[in-house]
Amino acid sequence: MEGGGDSDSEQILGTASESSTPLLQGTKQPSEPQSPTQRSFDQRIYSAVVDVETAIANSIFPERIEQGSSGSYFCKNQENEILGVFKPKNEEPYGHLNPKWTKWLHKTCCPCCFGRSCLIPNQGYLSEAGASIVDVSLKLGVVPRTKVVRLASPTFYYSRFDRARTSAARSASEHFPDAIGRHLRQGLPPKVGSFQLFVRGYKDASQVLRRLDLATMTPEGRKSLQLQFEALVCLDYIIRNTDRGNDNWLIRHERVDAGEIIQVAAIDNGLAFPFKHPDNWRTYPFHWAWLPLAKFPFSEETVKDLLPLLDDDDVVEDLVDQLYVLFSQDKGFSNTLFRKQMSVMRGQILNLKRALRERMTPAQLVSLATATLEVHAPPNASSPRRLYRQIMTSRLPCFENW
Repeated sequence: MEGGGDSDSEQILGTASESSTPLLQGTKQPSEPQSPTQRSFDQRIYSAVVDVETAIANSIFPERIEQGSSGSYFCKNQENEILGVFKPKNEEPYGHLNPKWTKWLHKTCCPCCFGRSCLIPNQGYLSEAGASIVDVSLKLGVVPRTKVVRLASPTFYYSRFDRARTSAARSASEHFPDAIGRHLRQGLPPKVGSFQLFVRGYKDASQVLRRLDLATMTPEGRKSLQLQFEALVCLDYIIRNTDRGNDNWLIRHERVDAGEIIQVAAIDNGLAFPFKHPDNWRTYPFHWAWLPLAKFPFSEETVKDLLPLLDDDDVVEDLVDQLYVLFSQDKGFSNTLFRKQMSVMRGQILNLKRALRERMTPAQLVSLATATLEVHAPPNASSPRRLYRQIMTSRLPCFENW
């Protein structure tokens, strides 16, 4: 069986001759110039990928993360500091090179229960990068910057064929450097996947919230936590994250002389952007909806900052364009499924706008009836605005809280 990293990466990220250059997958240029903060983040992630490749060349290899259902890796620099988390496409839960034997057993023995019928298989790496695009476009500030890159390392999970081919190419190059060696690509094929900047000083939200007493926090600390929690809620709801437990978002909480430092990081966004609302067995609920923080109405700051952006059709359609550029570079891209994904996202945005206007709580937001919002007619000379058609979800999953 030949590993998929080679062919997929060439399809998405260029030819094999470019494999020595760290590549960050580009997206559509924003309609407005990037802010200094955006530029600094892009430079940080580019520099991190360069440092990781340099470390790999010096035998400091990425380390596989034991947790999770897919192959993911801590990537380090030459000082052995973790710079980011790399998740290869072909090691995802749906990928044919997933190194976790539990998922292989699940897929082999229970194929009827494997996967999530509302998601496009094997596109988690795009979902990770897409969540970062939504975060930046709507100025939420909770997703560590994420890009699609390609990397190669012997610690990644490769097929026997890939490893044998690499060994044979290396041997032939050593024996015939002037003849065969010049025409063979040496080294393992690069894998395409998502690369997310590593955040330091954070812990699982479930751990922090168990010991965190809101009553003992400073008013500024409570307000900061509430605002960032609301940003997480808005992000998850818009992209319809189907895997948001309280163990896969992070909180940094530190007490300092001037008060408290509170920061939230939304990681693990690979199971989002469904092409339909869950309608089979499971609902895939948002676990944050059961937290005390979800019982407070959306704050005036969140309404003031976010509602004008969501009300602006140009902002939403620019976001759709950026996601199209990202998603369409996958080998298995389907225009039909992408339109369905965006219809779900627009429907979620419609509900979120209502919740913000009516000052609902996050718990009330998730109880709203779900719908999709399809583009019925594009702008034209007689009607400069897009016309949409709302379709309510009629089929519901069997289990509400699972």
